[in-house]
Amino acid sequence: MDKFRMIFQFLQSNQESFMNGICGIMALASAQMYSAFDFNCPCLPRYNLAYGLGILLVPPLILFLLGFVLNNNVSMLAEEWRRPQGQRGKDPAVLRYMFCSMAQRAMIAPVVWVSVTLLDGKCITCAFCTAVPVETLGNASHPDLSQEEMKLVLARIPCKEIYDGQELIANEVAIRYLRCISQALGWCFVLLMTTLAFLVRSLRPCFTQAAFLKSRYWSHYIDIERKLFDETCTEHARSFAKVCIQQFFEGMSTDLAATRCHLPSKAPADAGEAAEKLLGITDRGTMNTALKSWHRCKPPLHLHPPALPTGNGWAGEGQPPVQPPVPRREMAAYYSRV
Repeated sequence: MDKFRMIFQFLQSNQESFMNGICGIMALASAQMYSAFDFNCPCLPRYNLAYGLGILLVPPLILFLLGFVLNNNVSMLAEEWRRPQGQRGKDPAVLRYMFCSMAQRAMIAPVVWVSVTLLDGKCITCAFCTAVPVETLGNASHPDLSQEEMKLVLARIPCKEIYDGQELIANEVAIRYLRCISQALGWCFVLLMTTLAFLVRSLRPCFTQAAFLKSRYWSHYIDIERKLFDETCTEHARSFAKVCIQQFFEGMSTDLAATRCHLPSKAPADAGEAAEKLLGITDRGTMNTALKSWHRCKPPLHLHPPALPTGNGWAGEGQPPVQPPVPRREMAAYYSRV
């Protein structure tokens, strides 16, 4: 049990690294999911586009939402956004920083899925097979077909076993053409996401360093404050339960002593320590009031340290110099002469 507690404390103290690891695992899982996914194009003009684009865009959306669900800071962000103003103002810059930090991690798995899908080319081939330029790649001497018949033939390009338009356009030519376009889009997408990540991670702190540091500091403060509040509430609840149970058994022992004429045993010392940790909150109504007060009007972020004498912003400046203490031997010699 102690080993699990140590692992849990380590994960709590290294939450950012842990979340980065989770996002990396999700990215690898998304790539593995696509490689294990059996893609079957319907090969129908009305469904090819919807199915291909659905496989390309719907799983990334699910992975993006899943990245938010697995992030523990989502509830903290929602609580900070929805809480009343109270005695502490809400800084929109801090909320934006928290949301952007979570979004950056949640975007890793969707980006990997879209990149792998585009580089593979099956979705684009299925979605846009009816848009193949037959005039350029096909047989121009083929008898003319109606628009509906042309779409029906081209929609079967991804399905080699049922394709029957070799006289119109070769199946391998159309697939290679669409796959090249898909791979080009995939590499462009990878380059775009890499450049965007570089700009966000590297250049943003250079232009707004003070605002960036301020937002990062207060976002860490909100996270730490919430953890400490939960730990304090847990400790108070444990002390409250210990004192309540102790009082219950004391009452039972008193009743037994009254019936059997035995003296009640002395209360253990840990019950007194638990009572000291209650800090005067010893009933349910007072505790509920304290919790509501914490949510509605959190204490202002302004501590009151002892005032130090200051001049132009430096402690001790402008004050008379302090004389060093006189040694005892010199004081004794002085009084002997006097």
